[in-house]
Amino acid sequence: MSNKENKQTTIQSPYNFNDRWEVLLENKEFIKVFLSDVLEDYIVKQRWYGGKASKLKYIELAESFRIQKDDEVYYGLILEVNFDESFYQHYFLPIAFVSDENFAKNDRILPISIQNQEGFVIDAINLEAFRKVVFERILTAVPKDRTKVRYYKSELFKDCAYESSRLMGMEQSNTSVVYNEKYVLKFFRRIYSDRNPDYEMSRFLSEKKDYKNTPAYLGSVQIKENDINITIGLMQEMVENQGDAWEYMLVEFHKVFSNLEYKKIDISKLPQAEDFGHLEIRDVPAQIIDWVGLNAFIKIQTLAKRTAEMHIALGSEFEDTAFTPSHFNGDYEVWLKNRLLYQFQNRLNTIENSLYKLEGLALELANEFLEKKNIIRKRFVDFDWTKLKGERIRVHGDFHLGQVLVKDDDFYILDFEGEPESTIRDRKVKQPPLKDIAGLFRSFHYAIYATIFNNMHLYNYNQDHLFEAGEILYQYLKNVFLETYVTKVQSANLNIGYNQERIFLLKYAMLEKAVYELGYELNSRPKWAVIPLKGISNIINN
Repeated sequence: MSNKENKQTTIQSPYNFNDRWEVLLENKEFIKVFLSDVLEDYIVKQRWYGGKASKLKYIELAESFRIQKDDEVYYGLILEVNFDESFYQHYFLPIAFVSDENFAKNDRILPISIQNQEGFVIDAINLEAFRKVVFERILTAVPKDRTKVRYYKSELFKDCAYESSRLMGMEQSNTSVVYNEKYVLKFFRRIYSDRNPDYEMSRFLSEKKDYKNTPAYLGSVQIKENDINITIGLMQEMVENQGDAWEYMLVEFHKVFSNLEYKKIDISKLPQAEDFGHLEIRDVPAQIIDWVGLNAFIKIQTLAKRTAEMHIALGSEFEDTAFTPSHFNGDYEVWLKNRLLYQFQNRLNTIENSLYKLEGLALELANEFLEKKNIIRKRFVDFDWTKLKGERIRVHGDFHLGQVLVKDDDFYILDFEGEPESTIRDRKVKQPPLKDIAGLFRSFHYAIYATIFNNMHLYNYNQDHLFEAGEILYQYLKNVFLETYVTKVQSANLNIGYNQERIFLLKYAMLEKAVYELGYELNSRPKWAVIPLKGISNIINN
């Protein structure tokens, strides 16, 4: 950059403050300028900002604190974003001041002059010096920290030193930093006045229960004031992996659908599977094995084992009340019905306003959904806790193939934050473990249909026949998964109810999940609305 261009950029800075950076947040004029003049424009462009569907009204600074080591000072801000629709969200934003003209050009929040030194306020996560400070504060954490910003570490996080750090990349709701290519620190952007479920679950599973198939908990950063405890960072081991299970299954299912033509398979003659049955791989018909191959079933079986082991760990606590198993009761029933009926009405309104976007099978299924809305509503209302004998435990809450890493021939489960639409309280409600299985089954369904949509031009079959083959594949995958999962959890005495209860809970939770998915697809990808609509149709017609 030429000197002339440098000068022009410098002159653009309209804000000059005589306070030192270390006390700048005490300057009311700076806070006013920062919050009202520039931050709104910056925040709405960030990937992690979750309020894009609402109209931003104003931003307030709810809390600020120093993140520092020796004389290096950064600020952590808790921003309260208020919306026209009369609700608000809280976000975490760490800030730094940099004077290097060539640094962080895409992440500048505010051009500023501090005591006549020109520079920029930026998101501090872009600054290696800041990332190093946080790493070292966690590494040197003391057991009884009484400061406002508290750093914690596990016994596993030792005998190391800062070497390098980089941003992980394409995350949406949070920002992750990779340290030394061995550790990952997730900064939570959307925050709540309570411990984050991801922190609680990660620490419980890896520290207390020694569950091996999740990234090990290494440390955290918490804001503690009075009785409020806010999680802003979670440090875990980095699991070397070959990608997530979603991408893995798309490749696997593409081979399965390619086999239809390669093996000249007559779809109409493929044997059907019992709905929610249980099958050992050896009991899967030879025609199905010939078509699908063994690998897909072996991988599903492994995933079922890891899921069962996770639930066994989560259901084996008898001291920490946040994790002790509970029976079904009237309070849970009321909570569940209120939540689902509200969500169902919301999706009903969406589908009524979206029919013009649909065609073919999707339109046919959408009309069936509207015709049978009272049947679907009744399904949600027909939840009688007195007939249920199983137990509720803390569950993953948003379990799908994208939350599972593939490592060699094994799977690692991560991201325990829960459903993005749910409140922090709702994410911690104990649920039947089969709620997680329902989420995974819906994910299988999605992966099958995504494979068809993405590769339709490569398969020498029409869409209806491919859908028919997809539904047959789906039933066998579910049945092999259920046989392995149920056998494993029952051998560990985790009470998931009797057989008819399990089928009821699975259907109930899968219907809930499909209705939840429907809203997203109608708003974002109307062509894919056929997937949750088909899932809903399968459940209400069986």
